[in-house]
Amino acid sequence: MRILVTGAKGMLGSALLPCLEPQHQVRGVDLEHFDICKEPAVEKAFRQLRPELVFHLAAYTDVDGCEVNPQKAEEVNVGGTRNVARACAEIGAALLYVSTDYVFDGCQEKPYREEDCPHPRSAYGCSKLRGEQFVEALVARHCIVRTSWLYGPQGKNFVATILKLAREREELQVVSDQRGSPTYTRHLAEKLAQLSQAKAYGIYHVTGAGHCSWFEFAQAVVKAGGYNRVRVAPVATQDLGRPARRPANSVLENRRLLQSGLGALPHWTEGLAQYVEEGRRSGELDLPGAGFRKDFLQPEGAGR
Repeated sequence: MRILVTGAKGMLGSALLPCLEPQHQVRGVDLEHFDICKEPAVEKAFRQLRPELVFHLAAYTDVDGCEVNPQKAEEVNVGGTRNVARACAEIGAALLYVSTDYVFDGCQEKPYREEDCPHPRSAYGCSKLRGEQFVEALVARHCIVRTSWLYGPQGKNFVATILKLAREREELQVVSDQRGSPTYTRHLAEKLAQLSQAKAYGIYHVTGAGHCSWFEFAQAVVKAGGYNRVRVAPVATQDLGRPARRPANSVLENRRLLQSGLGALPHWTEGLAQYVEEGRRSGELDLPGAGFRKDFLQPEGAGR
């Protein structure tokens, strides 16, 4: 199958390409190939490449940046997605669009299901939801995958940031009143490939199994890196004064994924263990040689 992946150099894109390339003719594109915000450029590229399936990963994902510059969020996440969806419709390609937990307001106590009504509270969440709406309206064969709290190689992420700070400080302050499901990009990429192979259409929630707060996640990261001297202290979201509002509850129930028979992703602690071990071996995370610990799995206070 001819497959096109936008945002191919990003954290998720770089994990997805190796999952697709053994069985498909895959073309990964990024900004240097064409700008998704420019409709003529998108149309020209799609006519030339003639993909049968498009994974649309390109996005403006800086949550606070979107709040400060909503016009850019509109141009990339809404206009860019509309352009990609229109181009898919023109050539009859299927489209898999990666969305976010931020389409929900986080006010309900139970995990969000695919059929729950979105109500974003940030410019980022609004822009991603409008992208979803264009995908649904324009592309007959579409799959919308909402995920959360991504981390992995080849990109800036929470785990790498915490490990870097742990090398420099004796105490870290991390918010304790936001809950979600950390998701390892390699695990998510494998599931995206499976969803496309199964021709699964509609909306799917796909996250690491279990859930935790950012505070509990940071505790697990510090232990995984072997930084036993570092203390992680809980703080409230309101104390940080960030521009964008975050959902207090970002947990997504992966109900349709389980119903499909494709199976859930591994527990988030397994993803963390794999990422830290791979980062230690490659040198990407610059961890102490003997500092890695695997006994942090299911850390005290971690989500289930």
